Amino acid sequence: MTIHTTIDNSRNFRPKSEALQLLIERGFLHQCTDLEALDARLMEGPITAYAGFDATADSLHVGHLLPLMAMRWLQKLDHKPILLVGGGTTRIGDPSFRSESRPMLDDAQIEHNLNGIRATVERLFDLSEGEGRMANNADWLDEFRFLEFLREFGTHFTVNRMMTFDSVRSRLEAQQPLSVLEFCYMMLQAVDFVELNKRFDCVLQIGGSDQWGNIVNGVDLGRRAGKQLFGFTLPLLTTASGSKMGKTADGAVWLSPERLSSFGFWQFWRNTADGDVVRFLKLFTDLPLAEIGRLSKLEGQELNEAKKILATQVTSIVHGPEAARAAMEQGEALFSGNDEGTEPTHELPLALLSTRIGLLELIVKIGFAGSNSEARRLVQGSSVKLNGTLILDEKRQISEGDIRTGDRISLSVGRKRKALVQFK
Repeated sequence: MTIHTTIDNSRNFRPKSEALQLLIERGFLHQCTDLEALDARLMEGPITAYAGFDATADSLHVGHLLPLMAMRWLQKLDHKPILLVGGGTTRIGDPSFRSESRPMLDDAQIEHNLNGIRATVERLFDLSEGEGRMANNADWLDEFRFLEFLREFGTHFTVNRMMTFDSVRSRLEAQQPLSVLEFCYMMLQAVDFVELNKRFDCVLQIGGSDQWGNIVNGVDLGRRAGKQLFGFTLPLLTTASGSKMGKTADGAVWLSPERLSSFGFWQFWRNTADGDVVRFLKLFTDLPLAEIGRLSKLEGQELNEAKKILATQVTSIVHGPEAARAAMEQGEALFSGNDEGTEPTHELPLALLSTRIGLLELIVKIGFAGSNSEARRLVQGSSVKLNGTLILDEKRQISEGDIRTGDRISLSVGRKRKALVQFK
């Protein structure tokens, strides 16, 4: 019988393994299928663990960073990570806690996305032979014939039990359609776990709390085959304001510099709310807990230094040390007002000026708003400054007369978001 241990039941648990101790101390644990057995397995020596990501875009985003950091810590402690990309499951789409089906992608788009994801994770992990690997579930899912798949795995899943999972029940209770295609997704994810165990001796799956049902299915399927597998889920992160971590008004915070500049990424973390700084330092940086404890004592204006450290540390992990250093220098120059010799944070075609780009459009283009209507509200709320001057006219056009030395303009929204836009 699989044991389902929640964090509430594990407060008095004292792990013996360094890996589990670290993950719990830094706040990664939400649920585990069997904490004591996993701890014992980790004490025996290095294990192989995996986290999976569907290829719905050509970059992962901040919402994926928590499982990536957990896996990164495991690799630092000599365990072997597998980053599984869903070349097969992306064709279906995970229905977990979604109100509608995901758009269907063709094979060419999926392949493009897989290449982008690889470029993202290669900066976070050592994927050389014997250290870690990327795997693609299309390698085995494409081999199955439909009737053979049903005969081999279908008898291990009951509709009755699948209907009890929150991810399915919430969709049906909202009277939203759930296709048979999507309903089969949890079967495919369970098969992924068993296949990774068979091919690479993988015994641990790490995922978000919304993946609990899918992960438990894989653990149970492994048990039926005589294998002891483990599931470990991470807390659903919300910010101090109650919003979902990594979601902004203008969309996802991407990890790829092709999707979001290093400065834009740095600025996202620099703008962390006061109440989130210590927690994010534990989860998203490599800083020792003793150093984080020192930073936790900072208050008031001094806390901004902790935010800069957070932003620079995370950007260094995701984009590299040089990009992080450049982003920090850009940020300090922008926020001090001394940006004359600073590299621009955004570049736009010079041709836009000849077509008289509007201020609202500019705010949207650099990612400070998700739509013109949202940008209009920012102007109406007296939040927008152009070259240091407050702008209240929502119909304001940007012209060559606004360009300062170096073909650039300064744009800020509120006190925390600033950009140096160059037209080339």
